[in-house]
Amino acid sequence: MELVRATEAAAIRAVPFIGRGDKNAADGAAVDAMRVFLGTVNFDGVIVIGEGEKDKAPMLFNGEHVGNGRGPACDIAVDPIDGTSLTAAGRQNALSVIAVSDRGTMLDASSVFYMDKIVTGAAGRGVVSLDQSIGDNIREYSKATGKPVGEIVVAVLDRPRHIGLIDAIRTAGAGTRLMLDGDVAGGINAARHETRIDMCVGIGGSPEGITTACALKAIGGFMQGRLAPGTDEERANASAAGLDVDKLLEIEDMVRGDNTFFVATGVTDGGLVDGVRRVGPMIRTESIVLRSRSGTQRRVIAEHLAEKWL
Repeated sequence: MELVRATEAAAIRAVPFIGRGDKNAADGAAVDAMRVFLGTVNFDGVIVIGEGEKDKAPMLFNGEHVGNGRGPACDIAVDPIDGTSLTAAGRQNALSVIAVSDRGTMLDASSVFYMDKIVTGAAGRGVVSLDQSIGDNIREYSKATGKPVGEIVVAVLDRPRHIGLIDAIRTAGAGTRLMLDGDVAGGINAARHETRIDMCVGIGGSPEGITTACALKAIGGFMQGRLAPGTDEERANASAAGLDVDKLLEIEDMVRGDNTFFVATGVTDGGLVDGVRRVGPMIRTESIVLRSRSGTQRRVIAEHLAEKWL
């Protein structure tokens, strides 16, 4: 619940910036709020995946210590807003996210910004792979689930780099769900049995990939990733950090062990959780809490007295 308080605070503070066109202001407000609440949590946390160089962030950066210094030693992944552009434009599926695992268990992929990923439900284990074509993956997953290819829906970030991938998905006979941003939610929804998305594929952020792996530890989904350096400099940085950019990463390579937590609060409405909304004198938030050790998924609906936040 201490982690939920931090994502709730970040989501609430981002609300005044929804649809205002300033993603940096939205992110800054969320970062400030999340950092304050993380400072009260009873743990010794080190941020392995934070705002980092890509976001030019002064706080919640990679290597920063958070928490009150007491309690368990943990690795932390934070994204005060996964979907800053979505927030600025007033679009769906923006989240505030925290993932936690035991110290030394979370892969530090900060030297490479992007990762090629594939995520499915548990039925994809031993069936789909990044080493296969997307057409083969769709057909094999169709057989494994008993779902006709024509009913398979594949989530993909809507980016120029994915034009060929999107064409191949449609040529195979499956449908696409194009995401403007927010591939953490896309990956989690691909692994959950009650959603319309069957598979999430393509190149997205490596921090988002590690964060998604923490969530999938709790819900039993399947995921593979491969780091995707965009420049020779990034490739050299990866080598210097001891990362093998050609290695096919399984979930256990991205986060080891069975003690992970994943917490997300909706900023705007989406397929995973509802966004922040005003209900009379209250502010209502919805969060999802996943824990791998117990295999539990909890939803937290909270109402906050608005005058405390205004």
